[in-house]
Amino acid sequence: MAKGYWVARVDVRDPERYKDYIAAATPAFEKYGANFLARGGTMAAMEGKSRARNVIIEFPSMQAAIDCYNSPEYAIAIKIRQEVADGEIVVLDGL
Repeated sequence: MAKGYWVARVDVRDPERYKDYIAAATPAFEKYGANFLARGGTMAAMEGKSRARNVIIEFPSMQAAIDCYNSPEYAIAIKIRQEVADGEIVVLDGL
């Protein structure tokens, strides 16, 4: 079974409250087997509009990645993130 991936690109407006998002999201990530492959750090924008924070999260499957995003646990985190950051999240099926 192919793995699933979240690719998130985020500009954080309130770094202190973003910590609340991370704390709220952690239970969902643990429940659905998330493995962080990249989280923030140095990046080089090669083409297009970039965001300050880029995250890649691996899940055991595409379904696990989707279920994590749609979970009641992550719903709490979404509300916080949308208040303190702008960005995009896509879910990809692995090869």
